[in-house]
Amino acid sequence: MIRVFKHYIPHSVLLLGLIDVILLMTAADFAWRLRADQLAMQAGDLSQRLQPLAAFTAMILTAMIAVGAYGAEALRSVRFASARLLVAVSLAIIALGVVISVTGGHEFWHSTLFYAMLAAIGLLVMNRLLVGGVLGTAAFRRRVLVLGGGNRAARLRELAERAGSGFVVVGFVGMSEAAPVVEDAIPRSAIHNLKRHVENLGVSEVVLALEERRNALPLKDLLRIKTAGVHVNDFSSFLERETGRVDLGTVNPSWFIFSDGFSSGRVFSSAAKRLFDVVVSLLLLSVTAPVILLFAILVKLDSKGPAFYRQRRVGLYGQPFDVIKLRSMRTDAEVNGAQFAAKNDPRVTRIGNFIRKVRIDELPQTWSVLKGEMSFVGPRPERPEFVDDLEEKLPYYAERHMVKPGITGWAQVNYPYGANLEDSRHKLEYDLYYVKNYTPFLDILIILQTLRVVLWHEGAR
Repeated sequence: MIRVFKHYIPHSVLLLGLIDVILLMTAADFAWRLRADQLAMQAGDLSQRLQPLAAFTAMILTAMIAVGAYGAEALRSVRFASARLLVAVSLAIIALGVVISVTGGHEFWHSTLFYAMLAAIGLLVMNRLLVGGVLGTAAFRRRVLVLGGGNRAARLRELAERAGSGFVVVGFVGMSEAAPVVEDAIPRSAIHNLKRHVENLGVSEVVLALEERRNALPLKDLLRIKTAGVHVNDFSSFLERETGRVDLGTVNPSWFIFSDGFSSGRVFSSAAKRLFDVVVSLLLLSVTAPVILLFAILVKLDSKGPAFYRQRRVGLYGQPFDVIKLRSMRTDAEVNGAQFAAKNDPRVTRIGNFIRKVRIDELPQTWSVLKGEMSFVGPRPERPEFVDDLEEKLPYYAERHMVKPGITGWAQVNYPYGANLEDSRHKLEYDLYYVKNYTPFLDILIILQTLRVVLWHEGAR
């Protein structure tokens, strides 16, 4: 994987994206030349049309990221990828058409978009047909040697065998006298020179997966492997990188203290984040005010009770605040006390079911963003009743309050909606990853991925 602003991107995704950029520029230029030929005019120098070609490429690439065209499922299935590509290119072309009409852009380019769209779809699908098979092979996966043969090593094997995994385990080395869980683990005593063993296997990374590290670290072996130019990683950091979440079952306070993250550069990032929140919330409230008003009327007509409701939530540093949402449940939904929403929840009204799926009920929260109580991106704010209970049952739960809560977040775009303790644990793992690795780049990625969640109702309930 390649690290971009503290967030890891698989080599396969990066390679596919780079090829897509070249193909999109090619498709746009082909369309430009074709339209010029139809009008019997000169296409001109490439430098003269480079700006609209780059805008076309950037818009479609952004839409592809937003709809999940680079997700694991899209890399495995050409049919799945093609469906996402059609949606992405269509949305991007509509957006470009609107921008050109509003800004009074190049009319020639406006009439060329149809050809560019067809060429782009054809080339992008062809890219996945031809390159997709190569990306799925071990040629683009890192070769990992696992030091350990217990339960942690078994977890790494399962992770490596998942479709879309970015690494392959080439061997296990049992580092203790205990019977290994991984049956094919080679005892350390059977390997005369571990450094040479690593070199013979062509290993690019060694992962330390010991069940008990106290007085058991093979320091001499690790030093020789490290000085030979092979990357050495601990189990928790490896899982964080490969899964995009912090594994609560294996981390401890010292890991948080000494691992990378919680950068001091956040002062500037936070200022940029706040500026973005203010500007976008003002624009969004201006644009969506008619939508909010319309659905407020529909909510009133659909069921008895107010159109909006206030609910106490826990925000930055554990401070409470009131969140405002369009009401999607009956007014007696919590007559027996606070409770998580459930699948096919009978308390949800007819209109409420729709506005939850398309996330319209969240729009009034933009007011909380403007006031500074929330941000567009961050861990979802929970109710005080749930927070008190979860802080007792889940380690490091309070750490998710070290950043402002958000309308959308890393957990929301990566984990389906859940309403029990185990789901809360998994969502916390994603929230901690965000808190630890926050950058504006990750915020942008989350905002784009939120479109995928809205379009395909992933996680909505």
